[in-house]
Amino acid sequence: MTGVRARLGAADLLRLGVFGLRTRPGRVVLSALGIAIGIAAMIAVVGISSSSKAKLDQVLDALGTNVLTATQAQGFGDVPPLPSTALESALRQDDVQSAAAVGTVVDAAVYRNEFIPPPETKGIGVMAAWGDVPRVLGGELGSGRWIDDSVVAPPQVVLGAAAASALGIDRVRADSRVWIGGQWVQVVGILEPIALADDLDSQVFVPRGLGRQLGFDGAPTAVYTRVDPPVAPARDVLANAIRPGAPQDVGVTRPSDALAAKDATDDSFTGLLVGIGGVALLVGGIGVANTMVITVLERRAEVGVRRALGARRRNIRDQFLVESLLLSFLGGVAGVVIGVGVTVAFALAQGWPVAIPLWAVGGGLGATVVIGGVSGWYPAARAARIPPTSALAAV
Repeated sequence: MTGVRARLGAADLLRLGVFGLRTRPGRVVLSALGIAIGIAAMIAVVGISSSSKAKLDQVLDALGTNVLTATQAQGFGDVPPLPSTALESALRQDDVQSAAAVGTVVDAAVYRNEFIPPPETKGIGVMAAWGDVPRVLGGELGSGRWIDDSVVAPPQVVLGAAAASALGIDRVRADSRVWIGGQWVQVVGILEPIALADDLDSQVFVPRGLGRQLGFDGAPTAVYTRVDPPVAPARDVLANAIRPGAPQDVGVTRPSDALAAKDATDDSFTGLLVGIGGVALLVGGIGVANTMVITVLERRAEVGVRRALGARRRNIRDQFLVESLLLSFLGGVAGVVIGVGVTVAFALAQGWPVAIPLWAVGGGLGATVVIGGVSGWYPAARAARIPPTSALAAV
């Protein structure tokens, strides 16, 4: 009898737990599914967010975080526009690697042909450009080339990505023209979307010479510069160089900061979704607890027989606790597999690198163990308190 009442080993408890789950496969699958949904939701949300961040890091590495944009300062009162010499002043600075500028041509509009009514511009603006704007901003030409700003160059335009789509021009051809300023102008290039200056996507770019014909006053709207790191000192130098004595009238920003701010906003949204996944996980834990309580009620006779044969209360408690842990662990493993699969599929579909933090996988499995222990403790303790005589009466 002493051997019978000895404490069960880990291997014995594991075999008993597996046997208990195998006798009720349908209920086990449904209970584990609740855990799996919660874990899968949490891992998928964290994985998709991490993959998005990895893609953003790739974009910033490719575009560079050393681009500064100088514009007219925003504030109260009458702030003067940038001087016409702003680009030349920026290029004279030792910290500036390259620079380009654009200026809004206020009264100009672009149309597909001369028969389009003037109000139907579809939001397309005209900008005079000097310097290689796409190269400074890390942009690319989807078709054709950038404008030639030389004096002898014929009238020509380059379309931003959104402007080209609005005008129905998908690539540069020999007959690709737009109606601007009462004349046909040849389209020589189409830009890809520019991540660091998406406001340029809806613009049409012209050389300064053509811009002056259309009424351009010569004052740049924005000067884009690529500077030597660190960026902070170059920012102060740039404002003073463009407008000596009144640097407060020049607003200098780093476009990559906007992307980082967008990423911070995504972090808040990710936290909300992780919280929803946590609620789903809690619901799954309640399902496990409910399953184990019902299992205890259904197996009163089994418990009574084992108690009559000498099993201690802790043996009964440990057996049901192991079953609960196994049930939660199976749900956790299934949830990890589903969450990883969803993340991989979504990231590949978006063209993102797959980035799933190991802490999310480890934390997910750890959460299942905790939930299994908490959910199974009360049913296990309840099973251990069943008197042998009361249980055997149900036989």
